[in-house]
Amino acid sequence: MGVLIDTCIWVDVEQGTLAPADVASLTGSEPVYLSPVTLAELKFGAEVAPSADIRQKRLAALALLKKKPLLLIDGTTGEFFGDIAAQLRKKGGGHRHRVQDLWLASQAIQHGFRFLTRNRRDFTDIPGLQLLTPGASAPVE
Repeated sequence: MGVLIDTCIWVDVEQGTLAPADVASLTGSEPVYLSPVTLAELKFGAEVAPSADIRQKRLAALALLKKKPLLLIDGTTGEFFGDIAAQLRKKGGGHRHRVQDLWLASQAIQHGFRFLTRNRRDFTDIPGLQLLTPGASAPVE
């Protein structure tokens, strides 16, 4: 098993609102993985930073994160994405404004990993996703 961590958690760590020890207490001894989606979101955040100092700080944090194992997006991930998007549409929901979130969820489900996020509301309707959120007592499926 493993844990895929949402971009918002990495941002919280970089900004100091969540300590690395807090993340470690949530993930336990399970390996932690990074997604190309998260790399893209964090790189974007660094490049649009309001100052050179903030940009450098964000790029330094990104360089540290890139040491984590990377989950690739492949054809199977695409099939999971298609299944999830179709299920959400059938329930009357959409996916177009949530594309990044669905890629992350697809990767977590594909690999049987839990998904650590503080944005619980953005993911609770995704079938088969095992959510782990700071402050929650147990994973939500």
